[in-house]
Amino acid sequence: MSGMRARQSTTFPAFQRAALRALAALTMLLATSVRSNFVYDDDPFQPVTQDETVAVGGVVTLTCSVKENDNSSLQWSNTAQQTLYFGEKRALRDNRIQLVKSTATELIITISDVQLSDDGEYTCSIFTMPVRTARATVTVLGVPGKPVITGFEDAVQEGGKVTLTCTSSGSKPPAKLHWYRDQEEIQGRPDVVESNPDEPTYTVTSELTLTVTRNDNNALIACAVDHPSIANGDKRTEQPLSVLFSPSVLIHPKSDLPREGEKFFLQCVGNGNPEPTAFVWRRKDGELPPLAKVDGAFLHFESLNKSDNGVYECQADNGIGMGDVTHTLLVQEAGVNAADPTAMSPTSGVDHAVIGGVVAVIVFIMLCLLIVLGRYLIRHKGTYLTHEAKGSDDAPDADTAIINAEGGHSGVDDKKEYFI
Repeated sequence: MSGMRARQSTTFPAFQRAALRALAALTMLLATSVRSNFVYDDDPFQPVTQDETVAVGGVVTLTCSVKENDNSSLQWSNTAQQTLYFGEKRALRDNRIQLVKSTATELIITISDVQLSDDGEYTCSIFTMPVRTARATVTVLGVPGKPVITGFEDAVQEGGKVTLTCTSSGSKPPAKLHWYRDQEEIQGRPDVVESNPDEPTYTVTSELTLTVTRNDNNALIACAVDHPSIANGDKRTEQPLSVLFSPSVLIHPKSDLPREGEKFFLQCVGNGNPEPTAFVWRRKDGELPPLAKVDGAFLHFESLNKSDNGVYECQADNGIGMGDVTHTLLVQEAGVNAADPTAMSPTSGVDHAVIGGVVAVIVFIMLCLLIVLGRYLIRHKGTYLTHEAKGSDDAPDADTAIINAEGGHSGVDDKKEYFI
């Protein structure tokens, strides 16, 4: 033994043995700490807790329980190891902390109006021999602010690009931002996350670049925040787009059947952003009629005349660009029956042509049937006349001829005459 001790003394000097003892003590301490985070079925006095997650401003419930108790009290302590409740007794003067239940085997407390400073590890202890502890981590979520969209203060012209920036601050952990055009999600640049000074929260920023068309005018571009502390859609901001584009033009006549002697007008309608305010009327085949008057988007005819027939063009200008369209005016005669609006319409003409063709085909078929029927009747009439005179050539008298015609001479060859 003395030789072994000598070898050990030679192998491990005094300072190394002291270091080994310190390491062993630290290991035992860590083992005791780790042990408190686990539940051992064979230790009925070991407290049991669970981690909780709560948003800022919410209420968190902390529950500590044991299977058995030897008349020892349960205790909750905060992240600074300050006692909150020892059994039924409040130890810390904080009205946000309330006792829910205290029995020999269970201690339940609540913390209302939770703040970011309440985030951390809470300890439940039972003062047995030895003292047993369990820890519960309370995660406090920083609620993100409503997103703000910038970068689109002025309208942009069709074909141009616009860059929008969405920002939301105060989230913990960092929130995620999503872009939408009306109800369809569109892809922006990856989020940029920055820590807020003196706070455990973050500011998140995302950018979206669009090449706009006239179809984007009045479309709603939305930025929505995705975070576990809020429900989907709770934090959403919308920004309508305003796109400048040249007008598309249509001409609306007063009626589809303009007639001689009537008052009539053509209206030029331009759809653009901004709305067109300048209109120019022209006649393709010459000057405007003397009785036609231009009134902005309207071309008025005091009394229609056949001489007003022609192709009219309207050009609209909104300062961004111009658009034009033509309309063919066909004035109907005044005697046309007004009760039959399809009488002079192009569709009516087509219908009449179809009906005339059908009638011609029917007449042709009937004529063909009459010709065939006539030939058939003529053919059978000739056969009857020939049979009536059959046998008269060989008969000595009229009586014999009649008998022969009725079939009296079967051996005589029939003589038939056909008329074609």
